[in-house]
This record gives sequence, structure tokens and C-alpha cells, in this order.
Amino acid sequence: MHFEDFFTDRLSSLRDDGNYRVFADLERHAGEFPKATRYRADGSKQDVTVWCSNDYLGMGQNDRVVAAMHEAIDKCGTGAGGTRNISGTNHYHVMLERELADLHGKEAALIFTSGYVSNWAALGTLASKIPGIIVYSDALNHASMIEGIRHSRCEKRIFKHNDWKDLDRLMSQDDPAAPKLVAFESVYSMDGDIAPIAEICSVAEKHNAMTYLDEVHAVGMYGPRGGGVAEREGLMDRLTVIEGTLGKAFGVMGGYITGSSNLIDFVRSFASGFIFTTALPPSLAAGATASIRHLKESRAEREMHKANVAKVRAALDARGIPHMPNPSHIVPVMVGDAKKCKWISDILLDSYGIYVQPINYPTVPVKTERLRITPTPLHTQADIDHLATALCDLWSQCALARAVA
Repeated sequence: MHFEDFFTDRLSSLRDDGNYRVFADLERHAGEFPKATRYRADGSKQDVTVWCSNDYLGMGQNDRVVAAMHEAIDKCGTGAGGTRNISGTNHYHVMLERELADLHGKEAALIFTSGYVSNWAALGTLASKIPGIIVYSDALNHASMIEGIRHSRCEKRIFKHNDWKDLDRLMSQDDPAAPKLVAFESVYSMDGDIAPIAEICSVAEKHNAMTYLDEVHAVGMYGPRGGGVAEREGLMDRLTVIEGTLGKAFGVMGGYITGSSNLIDFVRSFASGFIFTTALPPSLAAGATASIRHLKESRAEREMHKANVAKVRAALDARGIPHMPNPSHIVPVMVGDAKKCKWISDILLDSYGIYVQPINYPTVPVKTERLRITPTPLHTQADIDHLATALCDLWSQCALARAVA
């Protein structure tokens, strides 16, 4: 095989289909989120407004978070020094895990280097180490959950997205004595829909199954203390494992799971994705702890965020820009064509100073390509009007269908 020719051909196919991913070279402005500087290939610079960040509340530049990270660097230096069991456990890690357990009403928590790793390691460990277990996975679960389940080589069933009746049907067909685990998300990041958590828990309880809820797009965002959709709906005690991230609404980096002390100790003791990787730097743990503590006390960010999401939707509606209705903070603007989606994204950046990445296959199915817009509390009315007007202009240029009021 001529490897270089193979690589070239496959990359060319991605470009031809409009699915080749281009990373914008950006530098965020401290204290001015969502503003950033774009570095162009020709060496020039451009001021842009970011509309697709998962730093949903702007906590990555919150004064308390920044101060906590500076303090930790001054006290401990930069890196963690090793894996958690070889010189890498820092007091900041311990405090963060206590904070996370408290956030979700669980006995214990365990932090990982990312949300992807926490899902892969936790699901992979539980599903491979519990003899005879069957995992029931929502059809639209994140790649990290799919990889963890696949890595475990356990028996698995895929139930229709958010369909608790289909879950019940599948579970009823299996051996009642077999250990079972149901894995699903609260907020699904591409469509922005929310799972029927109570109904899924009831089905799981009926079949004596564990439940594993991914709340990565919900922690910090929902509930009186930012504990996620399960906290908002009073369901945290019915979930065996609640998994989350520190890299979205909390504005830092890392992932985690929470659960009973024994379950957490089991994953800690057997998960290769935890055992053999260097721990998070103490500064990241300190920043995450400060962010969680702040959002436990402050609802202002969530309230401003909710108001801005409504303003964005209203501005799009006024111009006939089609966006997927959902009960969450994610605003998918539907294009339905990979090449047009990429072209709109490029023009928004080049001509309007608006940065929003196209979402194409394989992240979403073909013909459902979209711009995934994520408003924040810090976008101004002028930012919102500029976005909506720019999209209106480009919708006309692309001859795309308008939404009917």
C-alpha cells in the first residue's frame, strides 16, 4: 500500500463532501468573552465573536476561577507530578472530588483528564468487570460512551433515542437474573433535546438495573445549584452514576463520575484510563472547585443565559431562520447541506467576524447539517442582532428555505 496516497485520497474525499474540518486559530480575550482574535493564514488578524463555545456561562474567565488557578500555580507549580497513585494526588484533587460528590448528592467522586476519558474508562470498567452484564445504550449516546461500552466487549442493546418503552421492551426480553446497566445522557448536544430521566429510571428499577447518566451538557446549567437536569427534576438519588465534565459550563478542563463510595473505589482500582494517566494539574482542579462553588451559590449566570437563548431564538424567528425547537440552551440552525453549511460558516467568519463551526457528518446524519449556536450570558443584544442579520443575508444568498411563522 502507498500510505501517503491513501491518506491524500481519503482527505480529498472529505473535502469534496464538505466534511473536512478546519480549525480556526483563535485567541480568547481575557475579561472580554465571547470576543477573540483570529489569526489568519496570511499573518493578519481579525476581531471575532465566538458563537459556538461550550464554555456556556463564560466561567473560563470568571474572576474567582482565574484567581484560584493563579493561587494554585503559585503554591504548587504547574504539573501534577505523575499519576494519582504515583505522586500525582494533590490536595486540590481531593477537595474537587468532595465538591463534586456534594454537587450530585453522592458519597464519592472521581476525576479524570476529560469527559471523554471519564465515560470511556468508567463504562468500560463497569461493563467489562461485572460478569454477564448487559448494557442498554441510547441510540444517540456520545462517542465516548459508545467506545467505553464497545471496549468492554459486554453484551449490549441499543434502544431508540429517548424511548423508555423501547428500553422496557428490550430489557423484558433478557434474562431477569442478568446484571444490567442503562447508559444515557440528559441533554443531547446536537439536537438539544432532554431525556425522560424519571421514566428511564423507572424502567431500570423495574429490571433491577444500574443507571449511568451523562450530564456533561447540563452540569452548571440546570438545577438550583447547577447539578444538572437530574437535580432540577429531583432525581439524583435514583441514578447509580452521574458523570459530568469540568470543561463546559464550569469553564476549565477534566471529567468525573459520582456514585457510591464502593462503586467509585471500584472504578478507581480497575480503570486503566485512570490508573495509567497523569493527573490533572492542581491549578485546573482549583479552578474547577472555585467554579462549582460559585455556581452552587449564584443563579445569575443561569438566568442571564436563559434570557439570551430566548433572545437569539426570537431574533432568528423574526427573520425566518429555521432552528430546531428544544427545551435546552442549544440552538441548532438547520442547513441540511454539508457544502452550504461549510460555506456559510466560512463567510460568517471571513466577512462578518462571527465564529460558528459547521456540524456535518459523522457528528450528525447526512442532510441534517447545521450550525450549532450556543448563546452565553455575555453576548450582547448587538451581538445577537448582528448574528441574526448575517444569517438572514446568507440564507438569501444560498436560496435556503425560510421557516414559516
